[in-house]
Amino acid sequence: MKKTLVVTTAIFTILAGTGCQGRDDTARSRLALMKTTNPEPVQTQHSNSNVSEEAVKKAVAKMPELYDVAVVKGKKDILVAYKVRHMHRFRMKAIEKKVTKKLEKKYPDANFMVSSDYKIFLEATRLRDEVKRGKMSGKEAEGRLQQIIKLQQEKT
Repeated sequence: MKKTLVVTTAIFTILAGTGCQGRDDTARSRLALMKTTNPEPVQTQHSNSNVSEEAVKKAVAKMPELYDVAVVKGKKDILVAYKVRHMHRFRMKAIEKKVTKKLEKKYPDANFMVSSDYKIFLEATRLRDEVKRGKMSGKEAEGRLQQIIKLQQEKT
């Protein structure tokens, strides 16, 4: 009886220890869903657009319904992911329309992908972390941005 208990405990300990391997998340991206991380905007590749990712972030962050904004600027697209304050979550569709309308009015030539989805926010934060650490080239980052945008479009 003791042997089976010891063997079972050892197996569960080994399995629990290996379950976290292979994930290269930084502490900041892991906590992105639980608290305000205020990630700085990032650009994957140089684009001809005159839209500044910092200006986009400032414009969206001013909205009182939002408390965290991540902006990733690609060659053609700009991904804007944000978190909605708890009491405003009932109006998420209206807030998304408001954000999109505000950005398109201010920057009519830019192509925006706006999302309030936590998964999209987390992926944008991870992309920013990898670009800042130098683990991803501009071309790879642009490909990853397009994957995130495709993921967002599949949801809708």
